[in-house]
Amino acid sequence: MVMTAALVLIDLMPRIVALPVAPHSGEEVLERCRKLAEAFRAQGRPVVPVRAERPDVDEQPPGSDLVEGLEQDGDIVVVKRTLNAFHGTGLHRRLQERGVTTLVLGGLVTTMGVESTARAGDDHGYELEFVADAMSGPAADEHDFTVAKIFPRLGTVRSTDAYL
Repeated sequence: MVMTAALVLIDLMPRIVALPVAPHSGEEVLERCRKLAEAFRAQGRPVVPVRAERPDVDEQPPGSDLVEGLEQDGDIVVVKRTLNAFHGTGLHRRLQERGVTTLVLGGLVTTMGVESTARAGDDHGYELEFVADAMSGPAADEHDFTVAKIFPRLGTVRSTDAYL
């Protein structure tokens, strides 16, 4: 089986992209994630856009879909109801079917959905790569701490430019 990397993009939904995040704005994160997604698709590698739904509500808040144009035909779209994209979504099985061994992570926010998904991915045995400027946190110091102290213990950290 050929080793494959999948790009996992967490919670790039209008209501999340609009949040005040740091050190990179939601729009900057979105732009970098779009570039990464284009590169992955051009190489025939899987792209996994993930969005959150609140459980036990009649209607999701406005802006709960993926940002316009992020999802493309052939993507593995995941709807999660917890912080991590693996719990109760079938994501692990869908990645295994495609021979994925490495997850490249970006999205919003660093210290919540991205980190939680990364930890679950590590539990499932995936190699992890983090694109530090293609994610952002509730505060710059939280993002910076996670990128500098937590993520290097789980995998490799690099920038969008270095990754591309």
